[in-house]
Amino acid sequence: MFQALVEFQRSIYLALADQIKLLSVGGDWLAFLAFLPMGLLFGAAHALTPGHSKAVLATYLAGSDAKVSRGLLVSITLSFTHVATAVLIAVFSLPLVSIALGSVGRAPPLEGVSRGLLGLIGVWMLWRSVSHGHHHKHEGEAVGVMAGLIPCPLTLFVMTFAISRGVPGAGILLAITMMVGVALTLSSVAVLSILFRERLVHFFDSRPRLFDTISRAIEGAAGLALASVAVWQLTAG
Repeated sequence: MFQALVEFQRSIYLALADQIKLLSVGGDWLAFLAFLPMGLLFGAAHALTPGHSKAVLATYLAGSDAKVSRGLLVSITLSFTHVATAVLIAVFSLPLVSIALGSVGRAPPLEGVSRGLLGLIGVWMLWRSVSHGHHHKHEGEAVGVMAGLIPCPLTLFVMTFAISRGVPGAGILLAITMMVGVALTLSSVAVLSILFRERLVHFFDSRPRLFDTISRAIEGAAGLALASVAVWQLTAG
């Protein structure tokens, strides 16, 4: 499955690179725009591969009281930040790449910031589960921004290639369509996580005290998981 996704992404990337090359030598923008929806498939398939904070998103939403609309907003925020960070790195690549990128397609300083902030969110969720605290209205969006700080490597490749060919507009258009594709995949993860939690809520409707205990246990476990993963990734990196 994973290998099939990798090959699928590779074939789309090569086709997109050919379209950018054609534009750079005076190709037709209409033909490029007609090909643009492939970027959506590119982003959706890429988000299915390991990474992209799917586990963070599912863990947070399973331990929160967010509704589907809020879960969709969190996943869209994550997708936008994930892609926009890569676009900004590419746009300012001349002074930044040698400083921020430790290896191809990665930005270790941003990854460290992202994991550290997610670890703090995990500690906050764990504390709230044992202290009967309240959910903050904009906490979910904050999680989306923090998790999305890790830049999308394929967006970075596409943007850098487009800029090097003198057609940065093509790279930005592709980044937008890729972001939509990533958002579709992450939104599916968000909705499934919330529906799973709501099924549990329905099951325990007649046992409010038991449900309160279990919901706090889930939130505490989610917070502990986020904090533990953040610490493990920071120390392993």
